[in-house]
Amino acid sequence: MSSKERKLEKGRKNKTFTIHDLPLSERPRERFLQHGPEALSLQEILTLILGRGVSGESVMITAQRILSEFGNLKNLASASIEELSKIKGVGLAKATQIKAAFELGRRKDENRYYELYDRRPIKIPEDSVNLVKNKLKGKKKEYFLLLLLSTRNQLINVAEVSKGSLDSNIVHPREVFKEAISASAASCVFVHNHPSGDPTPSQDDIQLTKRLKEVGEIIGIDVLDHIIVADTDFVSLKERGLL
Repeated sequence: MSSKERKLEKGRKNKTFTIHDLPLSERPRERFLQHGPEALSLQEILTLILGRGVSGESVMITAQRILSEFGNLKNLASASIEELSKIKGVGLAKATQIKAAFELGRRKDENRYYELYDRRPIKIPEDSVNLVKNKLKGKKKEYFLLLLLSTRNQLINVAEVSKGSLDSNIVHPREVFKEAISASAASCVFVHNHPSGDPTPSQDDIQLTKRLKEVGEIIGIDVLDHIIVADTDFVSLKERGLL
């Protein structure tokens, strides 16, 4: 057992251990500054995000409790504020800080794809999936997104049309095409997620797609595809001959 682990164990027993009991060279902030973020463990990174512990308990113990509760980074990232705030030593303020840190990382990845497709046309289903996969990854509810495209199939914007319950969504053509008309889009691609992990289109998905395509034809906006995504797979209704 290392000196750091011995001190943490002592802190768990007497509840008086703080991060200042660690040697200066072993404190997360100093290690970050000296060696860079790659040198830090998940526990140490969480410690920096949380900032401080609660009375009588080190922030490092709180960070370890969070990791023990959720098991891995994926589960932690998808945890709700309510789930996080129930953990001893966290509360609403620290739960918000954790969710904000994950959101920054998600937006960084999202912007990377937006920049990649800034002038590049959307040609294949994978292009659409790349644009939104970070936005939809790990979501526990259905999100219906709209990719708005120019006459050259270049991305104008990605709009969130609706957010549904665990296994259903309410999408009205009025809300869908209001976004497209406002952006002067020539065409669009629909993307929504299946939280179940199975991207197979339901009959409701197929009927909704046909209805939206018909409305698009009336108002002069082409519906190019409807893509259903899960965390590790996706289905294009166009490729399936269902559009």
